[in-house]
Amino acid sequence: MDKFIKKANVLIEAIPYIHAFRHKVFVIKYGGSILNDESVRKHVFEDIVFLSYVGIRTILVHGGGPYISSRLKEKGLEAVFHEGIRVTNKATMEIVKEELEKLNKQIVAEIKELKGDVTGLKGHENILHVVKKKASKELGFVGTIKNVEREAIEKHLKRGRITVIAPMGICDEKQPHNINADEVASAIASSLNAEKFVLLTNVQGVMKKEDDPKSFLSSLNNEEVKSLIKKKIIKGGMIPKVNSCLEALSGGVKKSHIIDARLRHALLLEIFTDKGIGTQIVKP
Repeated sequence: MDKFIKKANVLIEAIPYIHAFRHKVFVIKYGGSILNDESVRKHVFEDIVFLSYVGIRTILVHGGGPYISSRLKEKGLEAVFHEGIRVTNKATMEIVKEELEKLNKQIVAEIKELKGDVTGLKGHENILHVVKKKASKELGFVGTIKNVEREAIEKHLKRGRITVIAPMGICDEKQPHNINADEVASAIASSLNAEKFVLLTNVQGVMKKEDDPKSFLSSLNNEEVKSLIKKKIIKGGMIPKVNSCLEALSGGVKKSHIIDARLRHALLLEIFTDKGIGTQIVKP
């Protein structure tokens, strides 16, 4: 009987959060190697369907880097990166487009299997407008976001649909461009004044000491994040993640989160419990 009472207590604990977040927009970015794990993917999609059922307007922005790199290898093409950005020539762009569209359809199908009301959007179909990204090296068809077609996304959210968006955009010349998925998620969150911006990763969150779970930081403000970057405590692959969180906050998002998606039902534990399980980043 005690275990059933504990389950009931968890539901009671969630009530104020459900009340506070009903009809609010959450933008969740999900990609990288964790997208390949079928078990993790199922738990993430279950959580997203639950968010939708309690009235949270949920946007899922997916990456697809490992799928694209694998396909390039099959075709005998080299995956080239510059400063963490995929160099995207014409041949690579075709593969990016094909793989992201295929993945978008797969994610939509899997969410439908879980009884989620969902729609898939391709960013280059007049959803995300871009200009060519500038860098110290020619990147090819890589864009940075100029404008988000907010109304096109809101139309689906207001119907209660989980909205799955592929990270591609289109320029004024109608040429599709590849875009960093973190940038896409952050820009969409800012454009829609989202309540939360969530990055699903394969690490616990921000830690003072790498590989030391006891040094985990559950809450940071943007000034503390900048200081930790300067001190090289936040480094490597965590830097673009926290920078995306800071950009979302500066764009008007209320709170950002970095969560380890490998933990079963991590999204629900972070959002609907008092303690949470990831690193939240807030304004001072």
